[in-house]
Amino acid sequence: MLPGQPSRTLLLAAICRAAHQLLDTPRIVEDPISIGLVPEASETAILAALENHRARETIMLRSLIAMRTRFAEDQLAHAAARGVRQYVIIGLGLDTFAWRQPDFARTMRIFAADHLASLAWTQVRFWERGLPKPDNLTFVPVDLEERNLGECLAKAGFDPQVASFCSVLGVMQYLDHDAADAVLRFAASLPLGSEIVFSFALPEDASNPDNLTRRPGSVAAAMGEPWKTRERPRDVIDKLNQLGFREVFHLAPEVAQQRYFAGRSDGLKAPQWDQLVAAIV
Repeated sequence: MLPGQPSRTLLLAAICRAAHQLLDTPRIVEDPISIGLVPEASETAILAALENHRARETIMLRSLIAMRTRFAEDQLAHAAARGVRQYVIIGLGLDTFAWRQPDFARTMRIFAADHLASLAWTQVRFWERGLPKPDNLTFVPVDLEERNLGECLAKAGFDPQVASFCSVLGVMQYLDHDAADAVLRFAASLPLGSEIVFSFALPEDASNPDNLTRRPGSVAAAMGEPWKTRERPRDVIDKLNQLGFREVFHLAPEVAQQRYFAGRSDGLKAPQWDQLVAAIV
């Protein structure tokens, strides 16, 4: 991120969420609030850029955004069923979950953590959209590179003694290795039954199995937000086991394809260059 400025890549994710609502059937995730959350994500803007949204790279990015949102929210529902009562969204961006939360989430405390400049900018976008802050939502400014996530959350009222769920989507690759590992250690320190779901990018020498014209990460780098951390699935799983997580599930592309993309004919498919893991303490 550029100093003092909100993330520019979060806008790409917001546009993809809105485009998914308007262009893809059936939808992998229902998110009507995303349409028009920012001008670039309005129906008019998306339809005006239809040729771009039909490009293979854009379809794959849309697939990724929809898949990781759906997977995290599926896992959150399971966590709530086993008694988890705190949800930490690390890297809020323009995620709309707090404004479309299902019944199971209304008894949870939701902590939306992001870099101060991004958080300030996104709060204005939600306000402009006429979305008042839900009573169970707390915004938490945090700089993950400072590795003090737990302290920032505690100041905001987070209870580290209560089983919690953490989602970290599209964030880890922007952190250096130590900062990314600090997020995992924070999740591992939480009480039994807590869970983290996060996405990670494959290494440079293996990060284009989808045969994209542009290398994954090149757009972010051009926007001043280069990827710093890339990992292989086996290394991620080994690290989580070493940290003491009892259950580790890697949503491998072939599993994701069957779970979320089976039978589709619109070009959406499980990407391979960015993958997901769920780990339970």
